[in-house]
Amino acid sequence: MKHSSELIQTMRDALEAVMATVPADQSVIGLKAAVAQCILQAAAQGQTSFDGLVASASCQLQTIISMLS
Repeated sequence: MKHSSELIQTMRDALEAVMATVPADQSVIGLKAAVAQCILQAAAQGQTSFDGLVASASCQLQTIISMLS
């Protein structure tokens, strides 16, 4: 799937925003990649706003951390 450069930047910004909310003691190997995948999936399903992408990833963050820990 090809995304516009604007959407790619929005996805990057969303990734950084979500990662900034992760406490250092919960930051596990592979977390950033898993969150990025979550954001990509949300974009593939039509979510293109910054807030929507952050919300999509944030609501799955604890599940992702639990699976990777």
